[in-house]
Amino acid sequence: MIKMGVKEVAPFVGMAAVQFIQVGLMAAIKAATSSGMTKFTFIFYSNALASLFLLPLSLLLHRSVRPPITFSLLCKFFLLGLLGCIAQVTGNAAIQITPASFCSAMLNLVPGFTFILAVIFRMEEIHFRRSSTLAKTTGTLVSIIGALIVILYKGPSIVMTLSLPNTPQQLLMQRSNFVIGGVLLIIDCVAASAFIITQALLLARYSAELIIVFFYCFFVAIMSAMFSLVVERDLAAWSLQPTLRLLTILYSGLIGSAAQVSIITWCLHKRGPVFVAMFHPLGIIIAAAVDIIFLGDSLYLGSMVGSIVIVIGFYSVMWGKANEAKVKDNGASSLESSSEQAPLLQSTK
Repeated sequence: MIKMGVKEVAPFVGMAAVQFIQVGLMAAIKAATSSGMTKFTFIFYSNALASLFLLPLSLLLHRSVRPPITFSLLCKFFLLGLLGCIAQVTGNAAIQITPASFCSAMLNLVPGFTFILAVIFRMEEIHFRRSSTLAKTTGTLVSIIGALIVILYKGPSIVMTLSLPNTPQQLLMQRSNFVIGGVLLIIDCVAASAFIITQALLLARYSAELIIVFFYCFFVAIMSAMFSLVVERDLAAWSLQPTLRLLTILYSGLIGSAAQVSIITWCLHKRGPVFVAMFHPLGIIIAAAVDIIFLGDSLYLGSMVGSIVIVIGFYSVMWGKANEAKVKDNGASSLESSSEQAPLLQSTK
């Protein structure tokens, strides 16, 4: 039986917490936009708040080890912010017109795009004769198939809730919203995958995680403010009244942006981009439970079957990553032991 220490378990707990935060963030976005706040102003306020929180914290924690910031590094920070801004805008627009469970299901396409980009940038090794590579590849495909089952196959209702029947016009509107929301979420997934890869490449050269997160939130706040000033001319959209807007922005800025992105960045530094991306399947299970318990949605056969398939793919990739890390650790320990024995062997000769 494999025993895992606190350091080994912490990335798993952190990424699981990220998925709970993400579902809560979806609910906060819906609440804020339903009160009249636009997605651009919501993104601006949450990222500006996160920037103000992260600036002193990053300077304090990285005061001893703070690599110099060059113009080239600022350009990379700007690219990271641009990708994050695209992902947030398209994702928030899709959340406004589709259920949280649908959004979480579509986000399961992120592991596939991330795995492909990781292979292109040589951040993941492909050896099809190794069981770990087969497990990661198969698990990624199985997770994507599970997400597609949830989206494309509805099936009969398993858990019924009391709700009014939909009219034909409402059903047509829902179908149109699902198509538009699906396209927006595909763009979100591509941008999120590119964001994860860019962040991993940046961490390889600049190890101050919180400073990276600060500049990310800072540039996203600037971009969203510019977009909002161009698109939204109504000053009422910038108001923090009613109190619900302020509460959702506080949650989004401190928990959804600062805490969530910091946890993701730390886990990315410790375990790599594919490990981070493969926790997205867990979000659909959490979102489906929230939809049923708190929002009164029904549970359908397609959602249940798709969730089971996603979990199978999830554990397949986790087994592949764990087996790969075990092989690397054994290789490193064998190299250390051989280097310690080399002087003795040489003196004997």
